[in-house]
Amino acid sequence: MKKITEIRFHGRGGQGAKTASMLLGEAALESGKYIQAFPEYGPERTGAPIKAYTRISDHEIRKHSGVTDPGVVVVIDPTLIEAVDVMEGLAPDGQVIVNTEASPEKLASRLSPANGQKVHTVDATKIALETIKRPITNVPMLGALLKITGVVDLEILKEKIKNHFEGKLSPDVLEGNLTGIERAYKEVK
Repeated sequence: MKKITEIRFHGRGGQGAKTASMLLGEAALESGKYIQAFPEYGPERTGAPIKAYTRISDHEIRKHSGVTDPGVVVVIDPTLIEAVDVMEGLAPDGQVIVNTEASPEKLASRLSPANGQKVHTVDATKIALETIKRPITNVPMLGALLKITGVVDLEILKEKIKNHFEGKLSPDVLEGNLTGIERAYKEVK
C-alpha cells in the first residue's frame, strides 16, 4: 500500500493554520512529493475554530476529502483542546503536537492518547513573542512538526517561507520567523 502522510491542523481563524498547511504542502511539492493542502471552516470569521489539512506522498494522491484519520495533528491554539476533539480519528500510532508550555506528560493526562499515540509540546507562543514580538505561532509549529515527522527538510521549508513572505513582512519579522522555526525544531518535546 502506498504511504500518505496526512496532517490535520487545528487553529482559529486568523492564526495561520491555513497558511501553515499551504506552506508545508508547497515545500513538499518542491521536494518532489505529491501534495494536497486545503482548509475547512464554516462561516469565515476571526477567532472561529478551523481545520486545515495537508497530505504528502511519494505517489499520486487520489483521495479528495478532509483528513479524517490523520497520522499527525498540530494544535496551534491550545484553547481548542477544551472546545474540539483534537484527537478525533488520530491513527493508532499517530502523534499530536500542541502549542503549550505544559509538558507532554501533563498534556497527555488531558488528551488521553490511545496506546501507541504520542503527545509532543512546544511553547510556540513564547518563541513567537521572543522572535517576532507577536503571538503568531503557525511558523514555529511547522518547525516542531518537521522535527517530529521529518516529512520535509527544514532548509527547504525555510526557503519556502522566505520566498513566500519576502516583501510582505519586514526583514526583521521575516528573520524572526526563520529563527522561530529553528527554535521550535530544537525545543519540541
